[in-house]
Amino acid sequence: MNKNLWLLAICQGLFLTNNVTFIAINGLVGLSLAPRGWMATLPVMGYVVGGALSTGLVARSQRRFGRRGSFQLGLAVAVCSALLCAYAAYGKHFWLLSFATVVAGYYNANAGLYRFAAAEIAAPAWREKAVSLVMAGGLIGAVIGPNLAAVTRGLFDAPFVGAYLALAVVALLSMAVLRFIEFPPPLSRQQAAGGRPLGEIMRQPAFLVAAVAGSLGYGVMNLLMAATPIAMQVCSLPFPDIALVLEWHVIGMFAPGFFTGHLIRRFGALAVMGVGLLLNLGCIAVALSGVDLHQFLFALTMLGVGWNFLFTGATTLSLTTYSPEEKDRAQGALNFCMFATLGVTSFASGVLVTTQGWTLLNYGSLLPVALTGVALLWLAFTQRRAARLAA
Repeated sequence: MNKNLWLLAICQGLFLTNNVTFIAINGLVGLSLAPRGWMATLPVMGYVVGGALSTGLVARSQRRFGRRGSFQLGLAVAVCSALLCAYAAYGKHFWLLSFATVVAGYYNANAGLYRFAAAEIAAPAWREKAVSLVMAGGLIGAVIGPNLAAVTRGLFDAPFVGAYLALAVVALLSMAVLRFIEFPPPLSRQQAAGGRPLGEIMRQPAFLVAAVAGSLGYGVMNLLMAATPIAMQVCSLPFPDIALVLEWHVIGMFAPGFFTGHLIRRFGALAVMGVGLLLNLGCIAVALSGVDLHQFLFALTMLGVGWNFLFTGATTLSLTTYSPEEKDRAQGALNFCMFATLGVTSFASGVLVTTQGWTLLNYGSLLPVALTGVALLWLAFTQRRAARLAA
């Protein structure tokens, strides 16, 4: 770990402060403003749909401005979109709030590349640990995000306007930290144009599984996390309890980052991803057992740890599938798959929890978990067969 990685971990934490606060409040603000109850998570969906729509633009800005310039641009968008969200919440404009979260998606897609930048500013032998440890910076978001929402929710007559304004300040703080990070110089235009076509990169078994497992693992986490504040409110649990559950969920997401990289180096990415899959199944089992506070708390904490193992493993696996000159197109494709899946699950989350209930939502999440398991087994079989043929 060097200075640049520690600072990047802080930026990751501030980014997750934004994400956790958005998750904690967007569904509740949406529920209070939406013309129909099933539209409640449209502002949550807008954030990830905006991320999916921005992946191509982010890839181009990364090539043109380099890591620092592109990341700073994303933070400028974060400031503007947070202010627009605050205005929309204050004026009770549901569709403006949804639009503002779509704009904020550009920041989501941009900062989603922090984990890849971590691998570039660390020694090659430390790539797995660098990715894992920078992601552990999300613990900052785990602590600050829910508490920020709880402390600032009543600063104005309209709930959560203060939380959106606070997020603008968080983005400005991240801009200040980012100025001190030294990134490797960007590739020249000629170098960036080299490498294999995207289709050839994506046809690799390891790339396919990294994309599928990373996207579906994130999708299941988002499906359940986005619905949790609404489900807990329907169960008459107070907002401090909601904030507590989200806090421990995000701690589960990022605290393992201090050792996930070591586990991947010792046991391999597939084994760690398999454990993450089992934790997802455990989360669903606990969630189906009841709707008391401790069941929400245990289920969401297990969900967070399972996500960490799956997503960190998928990110590490993807690093083996492309060269430096191919990184922008490969990372853009990975992010598009992830955000497209998040867009679907964000919308489905609100529709299912408000029309079918928490129990059926959990049963529905078993399908993507099963598909992820099939993908992991297929890659393990493919790698084993390739090893036998090579021998």
